[in-house]
Amino acid sequence: MKILVVYYSLYGHILQMAQAATEGIKEAAGVEPVLRRVREFEDIEKDIPNHEHALAVWNRQQDIPVCTLDDLKAADGYLFGTPTRYGNMTAQMKRLFDSTAQLWLAGAFEGKPAGIFTSTATAHGGQETTPLTMMPPLLHLGMIVVGVPYSVPGMLHTEGRGGTPYGASTVAGSRNELQPAPEDLAITRALGRRVAEVTKKLRG
Repeated sequence: MKILVVYYSLYGHILQMAQAATEGIKEAAGVEPVLRRVREFEDIEKDIPNHEHALAVWNRQQDIPVCTLDDLKAADGYLFGTPTRYGNMTAQMKRLFDSTAQLWLAGAFEGKPAGIFTSTATAHGGQETTPLTMMPPLLHLGMIVVGVPYSVPGMLHTEGRGGTPYGASTVAGSRNELQPAPEDLAITRALGRRVAEVTKKLRG
């Protein structure tokens, strides 16, 4: 049984969360995590060498394969990770969803669980709207959305960090100067484990 972790990360926060989700999946016996990155736009890829931090993150990801339609078709469950752009997913992630028409017609996603994780520059920059606006495509494709219950440690807090019932999240800072809080990564691991466990129950 395979859980596909698909992410887009320019500055490394979502990459860290994707790795945390992968670790959480491994905690569920009999489930294999598959880590894939979303293809970058050509113009942004050409510009990355002009930005030292983005270049370092780019180089760290080159051993991670780009997600294909075959990867999506073969998976039993999913976790999708994206930074926020104006309260919504990145265009790179949206392009991946928009490429799935043939799989949608074949019902390839129906009945498969999916979770979401995101990062925002500020505390109110899309922590909740990004997971919520990512859900309609998942529902159109027939997936079963898996959230984060408040029984997960670290969810009940009033600190300036992530953690929503709609998906795992973290705050990157307006200059991407922050790192994901340990609690945010723990919630992401818990979401990975939860998607894996739900997948086992539904598709085992």
